Amino acid sequence: MTDTPTPSYERARDELADVVRQLEQGGATLEESLILWERGEELAKVCQAWLDGARTRLDRAVSAHGEGADQRD
Repeated sequence: MTDTPTPSYERARDELADVVRQLEQGGATLEESLILWERGEELAKVCQAWLDGARTRLDRAVSAHGEGADQRD
């Protein structure tokens, strides 16, 4: 990826959807299509990183909640 700040999940998801629409429409040159594909890959990685982070946070919260419940019994 570039040195630009990581976009929010929502922004990356929306841009990824736009990239997919452009690729599905066709009409782009091979070079343009490759650039779009590469951008789509970058955006997919950003989205996956956000989702993985959210899963980790949820797992920690559930684990912490479960540990606290065990200590109250």
